[in-house]
Amino acid sequence: MQASPLTNSLKIALAQLNPTVGALEQNLEAALDVVGQAEAAGADLLMFTELFLTGYFPEDLLFKPQFVRDAMECLHQFARASKGSSLSILMPALWQENEVLFNAVVLIEDGKILDKRFKHKLPNDDVFYEKRYFESGPMPQPMSIKGVLVGVPICEDIWSPLVCSVLAEAGAEIFLCPNGSPYWRNKQALRFEVARQRISETGLPLLYLNQVGGQDELVFDGATFGMDQNGKLVFEGKSFEDELVISTWQKGAKGWACVEGAITNLVSVDEAPWRACVLGLRDYIQKNGFSSVVLGLSGGIDSAIVAAIAADALGPENVHCLMLPYRYTSEESLADAKECAQRLGVRYDVVPIGDPVEAVNADLSEIFEGLEPDVTEENIQSRLRGVVLMAVSNKLGSMLLTTGNKSELAVGYATIYGDMNGGFNPIKDLLKMQAYHLADWRNSHMPGDCLGNSGKVIPDTIINKAPSAELRPNQTDQDTLPPYPVLDALIQALVEDELSVAQIENKGFERELVKRVEKLIYLAEYKRKQAAPGVKLTKKAFGIGRKYPITNGYRDRGIAE
Repeated sequence: MQASPLTNSLKIALAQLNPTVGALEQNLEAALDVVGQAEAAGADLLMFTELFLTGYFPEDLLFKPQFVRDAMECLHQFARASKGSSLSILMPALWQENEVLFNAVVLIEDGKILDKRFKHKLPNDDVFYEKRYFESGPMPQPMSIKGVLVGVPICEDIWSPLVCSVLAEAGAEIFLCPNGSPYWRNKQALRFEVARQRISETGLPLLYLNQVGGQDELVFDGATFGMDQNGKLVFEGKSFEDELVISTWQKGAKGWACVEGAITNLVSVDEAPWRACVLGLRDYIQKNGFSSVVLGLSGGIDSAIVAAIAADALGPENVHCLMLPYRYTSEESLADAKECAQRLGVRYDVVPIGDPVEAVNADLSEIFEGLEPDVTEENIQSRLRGVVLMAVSNKLGSMLLTTGNKSELAVGYATIYGDMNGGFNPIKDLLKMQAYHLADWRNSHMPGDCLGNSGKVIPDTIINKAPSAELRPNQTDQDTLPPYPVLDALIQALVEDELSVAQIENKGFERELVKRVEKLIYLAEYKRKQAAPGVKLTKKAFGIGRKYPITNGYRDRGIAE
């Protein structure tokens, strides 16, 4: 196959949009709107992100026959609605043949589906298990689009050399890659590396389109980009925002080159996790039909950060904070919570829990007679706070946010049915020391696409004081846990890096401490299985990114390799 010699220029529009899983009509409407935008911009070719019309990823909706039928009809409806357009459109979509499902991309021109290709390399690890739903397609061949042979590797297809090499050998002149690639720290650097490897192997330019938005625990960061045949970045879209990314390419003696494209600088490594938490929370709340949130504001760092994220995501007027003091709540915490709420501009109420706590303790006194007070009485305080917060959530229709960080969830330093109550946790994948760092960062920066107040929104007194659950006199977290810098390093090693006890001991940690933290992590699995979903910021987030059994007798024997 040879490209037409008359076709030497392409204006390519990449639709970096925020679909909602299962919302077929809504996604269809968004797609048709972008067709009009691309036409107005004079584009020749328009491409959408992976499985755009169904949203990525539909999970077990794909086992529902009516969903599959509706999704296929939605695709054909989109094709028919594009009749009369001069655009060539690449629409990634669900495709069914002989009751077999494929992750596909179809070529649409003038109201008709002219061609299609199926995803060959199906991910089966991390957070996506596509082999559960799809058949692997045959090795794809290029598509002829306006006389140009275009290779369309779908997402995972570029993560190994095979698909792109076959496409290049079959005559592909340029790669257009639609993706549903979720964010985690430094993910864009990894995408760049993979793209440059494929370019180096094939000598062909690559345009990488990624979706944006929150879907349950995942956040897709957009950051669409293009690289020329030398691996040079020639355009780049925004991070964490919708955008129609347009570039113009011309064919010369050495192949296709980008002659027009804008580079938008990526958000910084400090801003990215904040923006991910904001976008993940905003989309979870709004896509599930809520408009406001409520949370307990304790005067500590974690609830302060969650309140600030919520204000940035939804606007201060949609955030309701409650201080729920008991006899162990310090005057400093009362003052800090009030000041934080004032700085954020959110609604703030104080609801003492003294009477209900004393009533429950009195009612249990006969059963507990002769037993010394312990963590049981501490948990009663936490659980009664959960009851009050859930009551406000029910009555006012606001989703309750929970505020535990990854360090606490790792070792079970949280009260199930108490402070773990809630519908969503924006900082679920944020270690304690990272929370402090982000608080400092937010106080001196106003992130893009955020609705909260600028300036120092989290008081220094909250950042500087020792963390405490304040469930008994003079309590601090370090009464029970190792210092957070040490604990965070151990969680990083055991959870993120999956290192053995011996390997961690070789890094200078005491063996007994490593074994203790390992045991706590395993024992707390039952709590984490019942925890609210939260934004995934790392590759090994508890929940969607790490699947361990609750009943688990394994313990590292500590034998060196």
